[in-house]
Amino acid sequence: MSQVPPSAASLRGAVDLSSLVNRATSPAGSAPSSNGSGAAAGPTGVVTVPSLLLDGTDASFSQILELSNSVAVIVELWASWSDGSRILAPLMQKLILEYSGQFVLVRVETDTNPQLTEAFQAQSVPTVAAIIGGRPVALFEGAQPEQSIRDVLEQVAQLADQNGITGRAEPSDGRTGATPTESEADPASAAEEVLPPHHAEAYEAISRGDYKAAIAEYETALAQSPRDQLAIAGLAQVKLLDRLTDHTLDEIRAQAAAQPEDLDAQLLVADLDVSGGHIDDAFDRILTLFASASARADVPAKDVLRTRLLDLFEVVGLEDPRVTAARRRLTMLLY
Repeated sequence: MSQVPPSAASLRGAVDLSSLVNRATSPAGSAPSSNGSGAAAGPTGVVTVPSLLLDGTDASFSQILELSNSVAVIVELWASWSDGSRILAPLMQKLILEYSGQFVLVRVETDTNPQLTEAFQAQSVPTVAAIIGGRPVALFEGAQPEQSIRDVLEQVAQLADQNGITGRAEPSDGRTGATPTESEADPASAAEEVLPPHHAEAYEAISRGDYKAAIAEYETALAQSPRDQLAIAGLAQVKLLDRLTDHTLDEIRAQAAAQPEDLDAQLLVADLDVSGGHIDDAFDRILTLFASASARADVPAKDVLRTRLLDLFEVVGLEDPRVTAARRRLTMLLY
């Protein structure tokens, strides 16, 4: 197991969807809307939906809130330009389908749905949250190892049960546990050109959990085209997943506490923080270590820390304001 999520009791809503509550385009229990986000009420404990994999929009999201009163809803905010979104999408959809109606996955494209993006406080993409009984629960940011996602979903299921949300979704398309189609596995694929071969191989390796193979594919892509920004970002994402695989949260934090001078142990905590959305904590840890290494004139340590920080900048996204602030602080330490 790569990471143990917080307990169900500690999961808490961190976003405000109240501005969307009264924006329904049709009454609860009506026929599904043209964008596929509507739900029709069925027998007790069963809700009929067009599919277990839906698209959410600013205009229709109140129907999703209504749906969350019967079944736990997982929201994935993504963007077509985000390599992390491409990495996360097939894993999320594979796992949602495995739960056979216990969850509904709603995908929200951030570029075309600014109100939802703001409501979920999505500072980076992908961002994943849950909605249980109309109440949002922040889950994680960025691509995650498959087992970590599975662990988080288990915790969401427990939280839903504790709140009396025990219904199941029954898709009218009849697909309760099938493997995602190619277009479903990548939300942007229908509008994108065919991926370069090494990118395609990397995504395929990620979908089966073979992170080392994905790393090799991205490195090959970069050897052929050193300025391939998608490969640079993808490589940083997959290296993070690979470093966290086979480690538990408790193990990572315990080792870092026991060995404060162990650079690898401290960097793994930073990785863990980034994977859990604690971006500022991760950056602060590395920059504090960098300042200490500078005071000791420890050039090798500084190089390791700077390299990891730049990798994590790629994971979070170079346009993210938290990256901008951390980069400014790094520059001050360098000069």
